[in-house]
Amino acid sequence: MNMKKKQIAIRREGYYSRSSSAQIFESVRYGECRKNHAAGIGGYAVDGCREFMAGGDEGTVEALTCAACNCHRNFHRREVDAEVVCDSSSSR
Repeated sequence: MNMKKKQIAIRREGYYSRSSSAQIFESVRYGECRKNHAAGIGGYAVDGCREFMAGGDEGTVEALTCAACNCHRNFHRREVDAEVVCDSSSSR
């Protein structure tokens, strides 16, 4: 079985700030898995998955499942980096 390593990690979304004419871009990345596998017995144990790797192509249901630990993407730590781009056309 040939298993490819795919990473979905980064997504950029742009929107305009309501208070200014600057455009804000966000890069979203998913880090280590935080799923508690021992919650049923009252303990705490994580599996050690260090980074989210998509289990399928972007836009499919499989892309939301990690290929390394088989958990949903929501169990992985979400990291957001915001970048502000000023609009030079609105200068006074």
